[in-house]
Amino acid sequence: MDAKTLSAHRRAIRHAQLDWRADDSDLDTPFSTDYDDVYFSRQDGRDESRFVFIDNNDLPQRFADWHHQRPFTIGETGFGTGLNMLCAWACFEEHAAAEARLHLVSTEKHPLTREALERAWRSWPQLSRQAAELIAQWPPAVAGVHRLQLDARVTLDLHFGDAADGLSGLDGQVDAWFLDGFAPSKNPDMWRPELFTAMAIASRPEATFATFTCAGFVRRGLAAAGFRWRKVPGFGRKREMLRGERDEIPQPYPRAATPWFQPPAIGAAGHVAVIGGGIAGTSVAAALARRGSQVTLIDRTDVAGGASGNPQAALYVKLAIESNLQSRFYLAALLYTQRWLARLDPERRWWSDCGLLQLAGDARDVERQSRFLQNYDLPPAVVSPSDPARATALAGIDITQSALHYDQGGWVDPVALCRHLAVTPGVETRLAELDSLRQTEAGWQLQLGRETLSVDQVVFATGHASRDWLDGLPLQSVRGQISTLSLSRRLPLQQVLCAEGYVMPARDGKLTFGATFSPNDDDIGLRQPDHQRNLDELGRTAPALAELFSGLSADDCSGRASVRAASPDKTPYAGPLPDVARWRRDYAALSKDAKRAIACPGHHHPGLWVSTAHGSRGMASAPLCAELIASRIHDEPMPLERELVDHLHPGRRIIADLIRGR
Repeated sequence: MDAKTLSAHRRAIRHAQLDWRADDSDLDTPFSTDYDDVYFSRQDGRDESRFVFIDNNDLPQRFADWHHQRPFTIGETGFGTGLNMLCAWACFEEHAAAEARLHLVSTEKHPLTREALERAWRSWPQLSRQAAELIAQWPPAVAGVHRLQLDARVTLDLHFGDAADGLSGLDGQVDAWFLDGFAPSKNPDMWRPELFTAMAIASRPEATFATFTCAGFVRRGLAAAGFRWRKVPGFGRKREMLRGERDEIPQPYPRAATPWFQPPAIGAAGHVAVIGGGIAGTSVAAALARRGSQVTLIDRTDVAGGASGNPQAALYVKLAIESNLQSRFYLAALLYTQRWLARLDPERRWWSDCGLLQLAGDARDVERQSRFLQNYDLPPAVVSPSDPARATALAGIDITQSALHYDQGGWVDPVALCRHLAVTPGVETRLAELDSLRQTEAGWQLQLGRETLSVDQVVFATGHASRDWLDGLPLQSVRGQISTLSLSRRLPLQQVLCAEGYVMPARDGKLTFGATFSPNDDDIGLRQPDHQRNLDELGRTAPALAELFSGLSADDCSGRASVRAASPDKTPYAGPLPDVARWRRDYAALSKDAKRAIACPGHHHPGLWVSTAHGSRGMASAPLCAELIASRIHDEPMPLERELVDHLHPGRRIIADLIRGR
């Protein structure tokens, strides 16, 4: 990662600074004190938005004519209150066919707070349903991409940060642009050549744009980037505005320096087989089915029969002290999964965002946590420091260490979650073992015992068992055993506690804690010494809780052992399956010169995908990896920045090993 990118992701996202001004109807209108400009017309902002962006991109007719498998994609510079995007959503509902889908991508450098957003939307009761969904999922002010599933057919990706930086990292293509933002004279930093270049690179050949401004340097910047523009009548008192389309000028390719990560060609996705019924497989199956694929979910035992079969799983991640690609992914994954769960189960029947405390074990941990907070500068809604007194109040038991408090962390019942996902409309579950796989002209043929199944594409999500099918990608088996104790009374623990081990608030009369960590061990038999290790670790993690169980031994514990999969760099594999032999041959020159320019794109096994190596953080990582795979298969913008998509690519280890001469 270059210094500029790293700096951008260390920099805190600052909320918009607002003044509120009543219009002629005594409704509040937000006014930016940073840019000395309004967010929308005080006369009729909704009509202006429809005129400038909806009508001048011909969206009513284009929506009515849209019959593609992929969604229609709109890109926007400057989300603001979301007025333009919600108007587009309303227009889509009015004109598009029932099977059509809409994908919205918008950048915002200074997002409104949730409270300010609620106040702004009181002015637009006509869009109250759409606004309520937006507000319910509004993310914290964290740099990067935030995916919101607004309804079954409409997705919104919010890119928090500089518009040009966000669009430069966009992995996807746009059909229509809303070139918005504060007036160029008020906000020149946004309306710069890098923005127009990023738009051009992310545009489909037929992409259109519309913007309220006619400023000369905007016209010149658009033309230089490859857009044709023309002046047309403006809205209200504004005499003119611009509209246009992308010209057929070849654009620079963003993966020119890393051709191995070039995505494979998009194939048919009418029928997809997903191998593996754990959280990785069921989340992929549900994501694909939501997009219209027929999905056959295959597991040799049962849904959640493997590593996803524990009664409770902690919902948290452990981030590096210094921001890096891995930590940026895990933070995005945690925030996404929290929104995803809230939408799946708003009643919290099988999950809880009760909060989580990551305890500092010693003085070195205290110092690490302090450096972590300084380096990331995250909002308190994500993570905040807790001294022992605050930690005690939050946990409900005596805590003697300082801690990091993840306010929306908690626990999940993975069995209930996987079963819920497995009955998503469009998903059929089969209990069978995959014996063989054969490529055909139409896709792939799977042999399931005596049954033959033909599908367009296949996703492997079988944890450590995936190594049997993944063409030599390195995977490590890691055995973990949890312990449970039956309770005769209510325990006071209110939050998940994590240190070297973890313990979760009791559920259904049982306390769950653990877990052991045994690399290169795939035995799932229970071991009494491992129960004792978990009891000993419980004593170190939560001595006030362990005192309540003094006198108990490993013989009093029940539990469960399972095997997880880990990659050498502890980041999941999520993406297309590379042809390892071809990669080693095509990129062999990297072993002598790591900066060697190689034009050959990476060869992949067509229609084969993988989501595995989630380790002990799969409850946080698997849902976002599922979105990534489903988005690629259905030709949508990615839910992460391009460099994070590439960081998850299953072929990354091949390139790393070549460069290191392995």
